[in-house]
Amino acid sequence: MPRSHSHLPRLFVEADLGAGGILTLGKDQSLYLAAVLRKGVGDEVVLFNGRDGAWLCRLTGDSKKSVTLAVVELVAEQTKPSDLWYGFAPLKSERLDYVIQKAVEMGVGTIQPVMTQFTQVHRLKTERLSANAVEAAEQCEVLSVPLIAPEIALGHLLDGWQDAHGDRKLIFADEGAASSSPVVALEQLRGQRLGLLIGPEGGFSDEERRKLHALPFVVPISLGPRILRADTAAVAGLAVIQAIIGDWR
Repeated sequence: MPRSHSHLPRLFVEADLGAGGILTLGKDQSLYLAAVLRKGVGDEVVLFNGRDGAWLCRLTGDSKKSVTLAVVELVAEQTKPSDLWYGFAPLKSERLDYVIQKAVEMGVGTIQPVMTQFTQVHRLKTERLSANAVEAAEQCEVLSVPLIAPEIALGHLLDGWQDAHGDRKLIFADEGAASSSPVVALEQLRGQRLGLLIGPEGGFSDEERRKLHALPFVVPISLGPRILRADTAAVAGLAVIQAIIGDWR
């Protein structure tokens, strides 16, 4: 029976990974392993970089400033990056962290902040978004960390959508639509490249909704009879896409 490595700490690194390699971690990750987790020489961890799969590594040096590891063996093949695009209006503090983490867990390939008329947050720390994506990938054994795309105004996103995304359809969670099942609308998109757009807490403005409904590549869907918070709508929208026409099938 294959040995399980799910109990081992997992860390994302930028360096290349391959059998026989020797890796030296930076100060923060070294401190985390040696001081926080109290890992020492001979202990094992799993490293991944989004390119080479997941590798079992063994500590050969445990300085709190500079942990060194020997790359031992491949324990999981690299997964193909997801093509699912996810755009959202940024939320405040912990709820923003939650949205990023859940998008990673739900199999998104690109995460793009979209500034709308009622967006609550107008200054984003890209480093924090990336750190949250990496942390979620480490915790959930995701090998392909999503790309964090630069923030963009909704109008610019829609005007340049076909140039940037080609024939990708944009699923629009329309809080103003009559309650209905999204199943039929989504089944018609089977096999196509997809994006999901979730609005801010206050919803899209009337002008924004009119523009979205007028565009041929936009597919409005309802997420049911209840008003959902933006972070809940994100999880619900990604879940129905993955369950009906995505990688849950």
